[in-house]
Amino acid sequence: MTDINIYKGEFCISTDKVKLDLDAIHEFLSTRAYWCINIPKDKVQTAIENSFCFGVYQDEKQIGLARIITDFSTIAYLGDVYILEEYRGLGLSKWLMETVMNYPSLQGLRRWILLTGDAHELYRKFGWIDIADPTKWMELHDKNVYSK
Repeated sequence: MTDINIYKGEFCISTDKVKLDLDAIHEFLSTRAYWCINIPKDKVQTAIENSFCFGVYQDEKQIGLARIITDFSTIAYLGDVYILEEYRGLGLSKWLMETVMNYPSLQGLRRWILLTGDAHELYRKFGWIDIADPTKWMELHDKNVYSK
């Protein structure tokens, strides 16, 4: 799969894993992301290694991420989506989602899924809807797993 590097002024979205700043990603996820506070760095590294990632950069500084868990054929899970607080309001999250949703190898999937506690309106702009029949979904969820 060919990596992409898309530029908009001083900002770049890239799928090149070499550019990802593990320290910056871990700092955000472990201290500011409500969904995974205290996540260990080795868990972040393993997650990145086993996912398809879109990094967002200002020059060389990592300022955002979207991580996709997928088989590139039938399903994709969108997670760990963020833009650093100081860069919000510039349209970067919308640009990131446009880039993810239009990526050629992610077209024609039967299902996309995600969990969000606060960004419903962003995702609705890209056709996401509430689960039509939540009685079909099940989960095992340990919200304190990183505190043990």
